[in-house]
Amino acid sequence: MAAAVSLPNPDRFGYLKPKDVARLAEAYRFSEAAHAGQTRQSGDPYISHPLAVAEILADWHLDGQTLMAALLHDVTEDTSVTNEEISDTFGKPVAELVDGVSKLDRIEFQSAEDAQAENFRKMLLAMARDVRVILIKLADRLHNMRTLGAVPPAKRRRVARETMEIYAPIANRLGLNSLYHELQELAFSHLYPSRYKVLAKATKAARGNRREMIGRTLEALKRKLSESGVEATVQGREKHVYSTYRKMIEKHLSFSEVHDIFGCRVVVKDVPACYLALGALHSLYKPIPGKFKDYIAIPKANGYQSLHTDLIGPYGVPVEVQVRTEQMHRIAASGVASHWIYKDDTDKLSELQKQTHRWLQSLLEIQHQSGDPQEFLEHVKVDLFPDEVYVFTPKGKILSLPRGATAVDFAYVVHTDIGNRCVAAKVNGELVPLRTELRNGDRVEIITASHAKPNPGWLQYVRTAKARSNIRHFLKTMQYEESAGLGERLLDQALKALNGSLAEVDDASWERVVRDGGARSREELLADIGLGKRLPAVVARRLLKRGDTTREDAKPEGSVVIRGTEGVAVQLATCCRPIPGDEIVGSIKKGQGLVVHACDCGSIVRSRKNEPDQWIDVEWDA
Repeated sequence: MAAAVSLPNPDRFGYLKPKDVARLAEAYRFSEAAHAGQTRQSGDPYISHPLAVAEILADWHLDGQTLMAALLHDVTEDTSVTNEEISDTFGKPVAELVDGVSKLDRIEFQSAEDAQAENFRKMLLAMARDVRVILIKLADRLHNMRTLGAVPPAKRRRVARETMEIYAPIANRLGLNSLYHELQELAFSHLYPSRYKVLAKATKAARGNRREMIGRTLEALKRKLSESGVEATVQGREKHVYSTYRKMIEKHLSFSEVHDIFGCRVVVKDVPACYLALGALHSLYKPIPGKFKDYIAIPKANGYQSLHTDLIGPYGVPVEVQVRTEQMHRIAASGVASHWIYKDDTDKLSELQKQTHRWLQSLLEIQHQSGDPQEFLEHVKVDLFPDEVYVFTPKGKILSLPRGATAVDFAYVVHTDIGNRCVAAKVNGELVPLRTELRNGDRVEIITASHAKPNPGWLQYVRTAKARSNIRHFLKTMQYEESAGLGERLLDQALKALNGSLAEVDDASWERVVRDGGARSREELLADIGLGKRLPAVVARRLLKRGDTTREDAKPEGSVVIRGTEGVAVQLATCCRPIPGDEIVGSIKKGQGLVVHACDCGSIVRSRKNEPDQWIDVEWDA
């Protein structure tokens, strides 16, 4: 009988059932054996990394399957173990998580703006299918960042940059605030080590200089809350170095001009106590106008809740205070991971989990409507870097939108059909243009018309991914339908010029021409004609061959070959004499057929500008 296996640091996993801990121990031993003899760049045994990842996830109280996948997440990439073996030994759900993380491990980003958009798309869609995949990846990234000092400098900077631009924003969007800030701090320290050291040293010095003031402020807050009958825990907190650096950059401040380096956090037992505490604090120190934010009544999109207020503290120094309950404090630290129990039944999920689920599902909708990965990235980045405003529907429902969002964005958030048919808006009872930017507290009503449709100009000012993707999807569909209609009319004219008509073209001829022309359908062929991608005269001649499936005779050697011009006379313009490889355009001339010019031909500039409909893009036939 095999000896029972045990986990290092078993107390970290004490929240799991004994049978889950036993399975976790088996996964640890399996991973340890698979990675035997392997070391990290620091020289530590490789097993130390998957164990550290599992321990990070255990701190978030993730389920046993997720922790097993964390222990096994590198075995299929770095050892001879297959995903099938993992499935047979630990079950299909664990194997699917390992496979999802392995696919993400093969992704390397260069920046959020980069052409690596396809990889970014894959990662977000993997997250949409099972958020535990990205939670494992985030824990994996956190441990790698904590041990990044052993990595060569060039790779260190690349990993730090993608952490700052990709992984930290995703952690923020999922409400993992502690992870978000730690990833930012670590990334900043590796991207700009000199700046980090200078600011960290200055912050430490400022802490010493203000020690008396901080102590007096905390004691005064505790005393006032106690006198007001509010049971609370009061903690001092220091702003992160990167937050201070970003404020200095954005507001063009020196370090000595940043006064809110330190703040206080007040944790109470329930929501009513939050507002009682706020009243007590405002009676102690004068609040700074315009600095109060109620994220309890209107939570952030990632589930974050707290009251924020800035006070004029002792010696006239501003003090930022956050007031929250214990549950809010836990969610502020760990977000969706703080109580993630994976279920398919969304009715049983907490409100925060429902919010996350809706956002993840919206990624799938945006992916479906986006034409390419770069467009998908453009849409999603808006949702990953939100600075929110909160507005009201006519019935009083609160909606969250990114700062700068317009009435059109609001319309699409309410419903896609409302967005597609909106013609005007009322903000706080007054008619305003659709491009009007919304502000906190606005009451918005959308006016629609049955005949209305999206305007391409909206794309110049909408801010939300949902609005942008739906507008583009609608316009593409409309353009396709309108182009197909135009193509049908042009083709009918070309057929009549050849003493034929659309009515006499049989299905066999259509099928032959569609197949030989490389189109997927008759509608696509017509749309190509309408868009100028195919010549109607050429398609008409081929349709009127009436079932003759023989191809046109091969052209004599040395003749001009332009793609899609079978049966049409083609000649090269003598003014520019284009050669294969040049970018070219063509124009149908009576008695000459298709005359081909180089795109940069000087003699056609005026004609192309004044008569653009007479010119079509053509290509050399390879």
